Amino acid sequence: MIDLDDIRAAARRIALHIRDTPTVEVTHVSGPATPARLLLKLENLQVSGSFKARGAMNKLLSLPADAVARGIVTASGGNHGLAVVHAAQHAGVAATVFVPESSTEEKREKLRLRGARVEVVGKIWNEANVAALSLAETTGAAYFHPFADPYVMAGQGTIGLALLEVAPELDTVLVAIGGGGLISGMAVALKALKPSIRIIGIEPVGSPTLKASIDAGHVVRLPSVTSKVATMSCGETDPGVFGVVRDHVDELVLVTDEDMESAAKWLWFELGIAADLSGAASIAALRSGKIAVSRGNVVGGLVCGAGLDVAKL
Repeated sequence: MIDLDDIRAAARRIALHIRDTPTVEVTHVSGPATPARLLLKLENLQVSGSFKARGAMNKLLSLPADAVARGIVTASGGNHGLAVVHAAQHAGVAATVFVPESSTEEKREKLRLRGARVEVVGKIWNEANVAALSLAETTGAAYFHPFADPYVMAGQGTIGLALLEVAPELDTVLVAIGGGGLISGMAVALKALKPSIRIIGIEPVGSPTLKASIDAGHVVRLPSVTSKVATMSCGETDPGVFGVVRDHVDELVLVTDEDMESAAKWLWFELGIAADLSGAASIAALRSGKIAVSRGNVVGGLVCGAGLDVAKL
């Protein structure tokens, strides 16, 4: 679907419209998450509160102005919606975001405060997405897919470029998975620049979208999605995304919602980082022992989204 040139083009296209978020080494903590050296890419500090701003802005800037004249519509667990609203504001058009019932009220309120029309439809993203596609068809609004779009994937892949630029010594990178666009874009960039790097994807036990498909050898639709982490819940991925993950990702592991809650609390109390549960997925995989790393490894984890739910834990 995309290659390194697409990702480099995205980096140039969005450079003036996103933040150069920091990569910090985790030191001086009372309870280390891993014996390895650990670096965290803080995309929770990105424009709109997550890495999603990269993909949404790359998508917007790839289109002629008249393509979005009737507004932008999408379906999202929250973070992609916020990024689309940011892009819509840049273009001076309206944004409509369909979210599932599992989305948090915090994300919905942020969407409304930023000017989005918010529609709650269905229990999971796939159901909300049907409504979004219908509205786009009937109104002529531009539809921004959260993961199965080459421009969105390439935008997310720019994180891989940024990580290796500041930490070329990385040997393992951990990436949270919802629909799979983030890990697809990052994996293409990382493997092209450093083929030896180990890429591990992390999914909720209650939404093993990519793992179930990889295990089956083809895209499958999950019979149910039970995770409460809306930003990582997807009943079925895209065939193109499946192919990229199959060919570029070394391992997929599953963590519980409780693992992510504990990790979000750890990030807050140890480092003062307010992450949503998807943003804590890398730490959850390490602290729960789902990923084996040694003291000699250099691990990169992505704090992919911001959130305040940790304050309630």
